[in-house]
Amino acid sequence: MMTTLDSPPLGLLLADIVRGHRPRTEAGSVPANIPHLQSPPFDRFGIAVATTSGEVFRSGDADLPFSIQSISKVFTLAMALSADDSGSLWSRVLREPSGTSFNSLVQLEVEHGIPRNPFINSGALVVTDHLMERSPDAAAQVLRFLTGQVGQPGPFIDEIAARSELSSSSRNLALAHFLKEFGNLRRPAQAVVENYVRQCSIMMTCVEVAKAGLFLAQDGRGAQGAVISRSEAKRIGSIMLTCGMYDAAGEFAYRVGLPGKSGVGGGILAIVPGECAICVWSPRLDSKGNSLAGTAALADLSDRTGWSIF
Repeated sequence: MMTTLDSPPLGLLLADIVRGHRPRTEAGSVPANIPHLQSPPFDRFGIAVATTSGEVFRSGDADLPFSIQSISKVFTLAMALSADDSGSLWSRVLREPSGTSFNSLVQLEVEHGIPRNPFINSGALVVTDHLMERSPDAAAQVLRFLTGQVGQPGPFIDEIAARSELSSSSRNLALAHFLKEFGNLRRPAQAVVENYVRQCSIMMTCVEVAKAGLFLAQDGRGAQGAVISRSEAKRIGSIMLTCGMYDAAGEFAYRVGLPGKSGVGGGILAIVPGECAICVWSPRLDSKGNSLAGTAALADLSDRTGWSIF
């Protein structure tokens, strides 16, 4: 996994990535059912790289907070695994690509309430339910974890946006009730969905997301010591590669060659094992719910640095 950081220097390369990929037209879309995600201008674009040597490089709108949405699922999974001494989580959620939309009801019913992976909505609801066994306010747990990784003032929950998103979360509530009916949800469905929506409504900058995800690039070690084991870090990376971009995971692996996790807020977290964590943000999405400009920028960055797991 050789890189070419010296030619050009990474800071200059990121500036060039921003110049080349900042959207010039309103291509793509934003989620119609989440009102607050329609407010950022279409040409917002930020990128940040946090390296294992302790450096942080940034360019564009890398210091503007955005809604991390499903990027939060990476952090909740790591937290759930760190507290899962019995290994019971993997009896409740699988590790297979879904091949269907991230909020499919049909697949969950056909497969008797066992979600395909922890990164589709039903799987993330199970992970949130698992976290709620430690504390009923799982979203606050996630916020504390993230703040510990990136420092103050750091991430925050946009409670107004969360309430707005919750009012249009009928499908997530339906998924939760399906899970409850099949015996795969231990807490009340409404409470699990509320925590899930609040964790998705965490606001972070590209710099903060990259720093928070760095533990996955350095064998599970974060800013405050071990987050998860080296083995678990490797396994989360593998699930990101196969499932992190929903049903476009294969295309992302082909174009970028790195483990990644997207959110419908337009952010993508990508991991270069042993090297760095990358976060790119641009709010307009493709038909699969992944950032159009962000995906293109990561493909360009991967080509120009040689960063790839292949």
